[in-house]
Amino acid sequence: MDPMTENTEISGASNPPTRSGFVALIGATNAGKSTLVNHLVGAKVSIVSHKVQTTRAIVRGIAIHDNAQIVFMDTPGIFKPRRRLDRAMVTTAWGGAKDADVILLLIDSERALTGDVQQILEGLKEVKQPKILALNKIDRVRPEDLLKLAAAANEAVPFERTFMISATTGSGCKDLMDYLAAKLPEGPWYYPEDQISDLPMRQLAAEITREKLFLRLHQELPYSSHVETEKWEERKDGSVRIEQVIYVERDSQKKIALGKNGEAIKSISMASRREISEILEQPVHLFLFVKVRENWGDDPERFREMGLDFPTG
Repeated sequence: MDPMTENTEISGASNPPTRSGFVALIGATNAGKSTLVNHLVGAKVSIVSHKVQTTRAIVRGIAIHDNAQIVFMDTPGIFKPRRRLDRAMVTTAWGGAKDADVILLLIDSERALTGDVQQILEGLKEVKQPKILALNKIDRVRPEDLLKLAAAANEAVPFERTFMISATTGSGCKDLMDYLAAKLPEGPWYYPEDQISDLPMRQLAAEITREKLFLRLHQELPYSSHVETEKWEERKDGSVRIEQVIYVERDSQKKIALGKNGEAIKSISMASRREISEILEQPVHLFLFVKVRENWGDDPERFREMGLDFPTG
């Protein structure tokens, strides 16, 4: 063999072509989608809460695995919509699925094929993209029940592969990543190597505060709350000053958000500031304000702020 030819072949073998693509992660509410995305990306990019329907718009988490850049699209949970905001979230979720290279359906193994999951399976029959299934929380379910669940889901929709995983412990996640890295089409990466999300920091900071709001007041404050980052000032001492507004719909909700003697808002602010500071790797001065904006759920501008289309009718 000609030495030049041999060197070229060796070089080509050691530099496989890059791959990149979008994986839409869909599922019923509280299936563990955001927890899984954060685990696969290796950083906090999506709001996680025990309260359902906390992801409102598509959040893209970017992971590098082998020679592939995998862009996970964490979509809002799919459920039977009741309000205008609900309809916008469900429409966004299905829109994200239809724009992806691969669709990953995540099912909570403990809850099995609930009504919402059955509805998603019906919807997937109309989607042409390659579809894979991941059964989550496998450490809480007997193996024989997992096999029955996998068989029932694959009978409804023929998935290309089925994975048994735990988004919390990471069990089975490497096999999932290996598969996706090989499945995505060849091509250049969409984002810089060190980027983990396409969310602007202002929006990510608002999402973090919204998560702390849910965690602190999940039994008291309904879903009629929204957080916006209104001011972001990089200061000469290397710190950043952030002002955010928590919008609620009624005065009674404002009192809940503030708490007795301002204790609730102080707790939320401290927790959010700590996490934002860790992500930014710089000191953060966070100021939270609570304002009443009646019927913000019917305001098209608020939907645009959340990255959602405003549903009419």
